[in-house]
Amino acid sequence: MNIPSKFWSAAMGALGILTIFLVAAAIKEFKSIGYVGASENMVNSINVNGTGEAVSIPDIATFSFSVTETAKTVLEAQTKATEKTNAALKAVKDGGVEDKDVKTQNYSINPHYEYQSSVCTQYSCPSSKSILTGYDVSQSIEVKVRDLSKAGALFSAIGALGVQNVNGLSFSIDKPEALRAEARAKAIADAQSKAKELSKQLGVRLVRIISFSESGDERLFAYGKGGAMDMAVSSVAPAPTVPVGENKIVANVNISYEIR
Repeated sequence: MNIPSKFWSAAMGALGILTIFLVAAAIKEFKSIGYVGASENMVNSINVNGTGEAVSIPDIATFSFSVTETAKTVLEAQTKATEKTNAALKAVKDGGVEDKDVKTQNYSINPHYEYQSSVCTQYSCPSSKSILTGYDVSQSIEVKVRDLSKAGALFSAIGALGVQNVNGLSFSIDKPEALRAEARAKAIADAQSKAKELSKQLGVRLVRIISFSESGDERLFAYGKGGAMDMAVSSVAPAPTVPVGENKIVANVNISYEIR
């Protein structure tokens, strides 16, 4: 059976076209291998850091006190603790502190044990043991003082009532958001200034911001003879001097710019 020559010509032509297509596809695939894992959106960029600080005098003082009483019964221990706590709270209120600025941090009732050692004889030595002798009732109160000139007097007033622990006096800013915003704005301006100067030195143009990150730090700096402190006040102690220092908020930003 003879196959017409036209058929062979058509077949060879189709084979040639298929070969060209396959070669072109292979070349394209080989070229793409060199870019595996590469981002299609790679851009030239520069990265700059900026720092900004904002300082303010603290406007609130915070401290805490706790009362712990022990008695043979829970009721007796509660009564003693409540009487002392209420006296301290009255002193706080008389000092001009509002109810919204006083809160209980902890209230607990726990059994009170005393360790008793045994008396040994030549014949035996019984094991020592803990014996229940009563109950401990404890209450901790946190106080926020907005009139800083009264902080020292409140310490003395509470200490005079026999409160066991008065501590944790610290100074801070009641609403620090504005101060943080000020520090952030300065940090951004610092970074922008560095980016403009760097682009001039490199001979490039800033196009747009492609990333931004921020971190911060808040610190208390004391001046005078003291700042934030822990103290216990005796019943005969005069009102202590409590310099408030200043609060500094530091903002750090990192900005990346696309350049051309």
